[in-house]
Amino acid sequence: MLKAAADLTRDLNVPKPAIYWSDLIVSVAIGYGALAAAMLSPSVGWAIAAGVVAALALYRAESFIHELTHIKHAAVPGFRLGWNLLVGIPLLTPSFMYEGVHNLHHAKTRYGTIEDPEYLPLALMKWWTLPVFLLVAAFAPVALLFRYAVLTPLSVVIPPLRRHVVERYSGLQINPSFRRLPPEGPARALWHRLEAAASVYAIALVALTATGVVPLKAFLIFLGVTSALAVTNQVRTLVAHLWENEGEPMTVTEQYLDSVNVPPPAFLPMLWAPVGLRYHALHHLLPGLPYHALGTAHRRIIAALEPDSHYHKGNYRGLPFLATRLAASTCKRR
Repeated sequence: MLKAAADLTRDLNVPKPAIYWSDLIVSVAIGYGALAAAMLSPSVGWAIAAGVVAALALYRAESFIHELTHIKHAAVPGFRLGWNLLVGIPLLTPSFMYEGVHNLHHAKTRYGTIEDPEYLPLALMKWWTLPVFLLVAAFAPVALLFRYAVLTPLSVVIPPLRRHVVERYSGLQINPSFRRLPPEGPARALWHRLEAAASVYAIALVALTATGVVPLKAFLIFLGVTSALAVTNQVRTLVAHLWENEGEPMTVTEQYLDSVNVPPPAFLPMLWAPVGLRYHALHHLLPGLPYHALGTAHRRIIAALEPDSHYHKGNYRGLPFLATRLAASTCKRR
């Protein structure tokens, strides 16, 4: 399966800068435009509608952090800087929180083990872990604001706190046992620059809100929209894998079968799994493929492989089926 997939997609490995930039800029324009409309609308109904549009558009824009961990930055010049300025810093998720973390999830010897920052055996855990998993995401914007406005400056002068912040609060991870190592080399300098910028932004946002320069209503709407964004991503995370591994190393085929594709004709995955995330199993098979090539790659592989191949077994109907499957599995655990 892996050899066939690689052979069929060799011509699709080059990222197209025009697609990356246009997609990001349109998503950002719609997202911030709708966010402003939600803040300024005198009608609660229109404010909610604009807030939903803002959350979905900014969610799409933020999802490009996943691409940043996989593409060669020279292939899309300036994209990491542009993304951080437009999305990463304003939403308090600068790229260093994913770069250096997500690649461990793709390490063949780490996937699904205790050393995987993005894996928990959710299907094998108690039923109440799922609502807690979503509740944590709902409060993520407040936690990020506290991390950058309070913990970052304090950690500069308190070394033990700094170590704790780096290990526990510097990665977009779901495995509570994971401890991040301090950055080294060029990554260290980039980390410090982005963290300083995010900290200044967070402190300014809190100060401007406290002094009334930023209206409290606008601040709360911002938190509400980013909370909705985080919950949407957490729902997607719940169905990105089957979460059935108990910590043992897995073969490439097992890793693929534990991951999920939700291909067309399903329409809604365009909203809750944007920027190629609907092809998550394919991404684990060929992590170097840019997001805009995944649809073409999927169609080629589906056409070339027999219906009883492992590749076909990684495709599912949609979010409701997957969420119900996961919930049913957890309900069996007493």
